[in-house]
Amino acid sequence: MTAVTQIAIKVDDADQRLDRWLKRRYPHLGQGRIEKLLRTGQVRVDGKRVKSSHRLEPEQVVRLPPRIDEIPETQEAPAIRERKPVSEADAKAIRSWVIHKDDDVIVLDKPPGLAVQGGTGTERHIDGMLDALDFGHKEGRPKLVHRLDRDTSGVLVLARGAKNAQRLADAFRHRNARKLYWALVAGEPRPARGKIDMALAKEAGPSGFERVAAGDDDDAKRAITLYDTVDAAAGRCAWLVMWPRTGRTHQLRVHCADGLGMPIVGDGKYGGGKSRIAGEGISGKLHLHARSIELPHPSGKGMLRVSAPLPAHMRKTWSFFGFDPDADPDPFPRD
Repeated sequence: MTAVTQIAIKVDDADQRLDRWLKRRYPHLGQGRIEKLLRTGQVRVDGKRVKSSHRLEPEQVVRLPPRIDEIPETQEAPAIRERKPVSEADAKAIRSWVIHKDDDVIVLDKPPGLAVQGGTGTERHIDGMLDALDFGHKEGRPKLVHRLDRDTSGVLVLARGAKNAQRLADAFRHRNARKLYWALVAGEPRPARGKIDMALAKEAGPSGFERVAAGDDDDAKRAITLYDTVDAAAGRCAWLVMWPRTGRTHQLRVHCADGLGMPIVGDGKYGGGKSRIAGEGISGKLHLHARSIELPHPSGKGMLRVSAPLPAHMRKTWSFFGFDPDADPDPFPRD
């Protein structure tokens, strides 16, 4: 009997969708065939059934069925797409977002509304612009080592070279990266400071929603967020600093909406109408910003510390409520 194949995910292959990883390795497989392999459990990740949209992580193990190379071609198999050249406008834009650059690391201030990676119907994204940031490096374009949601702005770290990518990925995986987020929530938390410890799981179906998981949910993943209220506006809303101790999809958005009962302003997906606050100076965009990051520099020399200023829509809201957008609160003691 032919044995199944087990492939450990390397850093260079991490943070991409499972279906895209499969298509790159086995271009004869069409999407329908891939979906069937996943649906029937012939392809698994770390022994578990996952969806085609599952984002791979370093050191995860993908189980493949015997003779996957011999699975018949299908007419739906797409041609392998070459990476499109970066337009002059996009090259200029992404270079303007660089807030830190050294021999090992580039840090961007990602604008809101721009995806980090592509997907169905998403043609413009950070990953598609990275060729503009090679800056003559011997290994070319920098590598993504973590992600931010499309509508979340702020600090995004890129690695220059495979070894640095591995070191940075290890820092994120082992929770040595200290990421602080600023958010405006609809309401004023009581207590003003605390910890949200609520497991999350993905809803069934194509919605992409995360939800608070029941205790017996096999897909539940523990999620922990520390928060502190910096300022508030008479109960209408509050400025929070949040430190996600785990890195679950949409963790901060779900923890605010369901853990605090106060969605992030502009988060219609999880907060619905409760996420809207009336006022001429308040944008309907998501008010969630990756304010700062601190992690061991991949060179081994000290710590990398970078902060990103508020995006324009949040700065306008801060001005409306009289909050100080240039303050630097750091309410959480280091471990």
